[in-house]
Amino acid sequence: MKQFLLVFFGGGLGSALRFLIAKSFNGYFQHFYLGTFLVNVIGCLLIGIILGLSAKNSFLTENQTLLLATGFCGGFTTFSAFAFEKHTLLTAGEYLHFSVYAISSIVIGILAVVLGLWVSKLA
Repeated sequence: MKQFLLVFFGGGLGSALRFLIAKSFNGYFQHFYLGTFLVNVIGCLLIGIILGLSAKNSFLTENQTLLLATGFCGGFTTFSAFAFEKHTLLTAGEYLHFSVYAISSIVIGILAVVLGLWVSKLA
């Protein structure tokens, strides 16, 4: 039950922060959801750091990893919103914006995870 509550609490915090960032940044560009993009990249970087630190000499406990990686990052990242927004761009015929946004989110997200893992090795 304790682990469930850690994931629940972390997920709630991550979701609330995702909402605030998306609300603040998604209106800057007409066909690019900047808030969602930022959340996905930041979330990928954070999960890389968290899991890297967790694997490094047991820097984080299992419960801390559940709270931060599974809970917070799971609630914070927005690939469900990402998928819906891609659908919206496709149905609007915005194929170029769809392609640029989808490819850049995935590639930069993966690079952010790699960077997070690298940063965790420096700690």
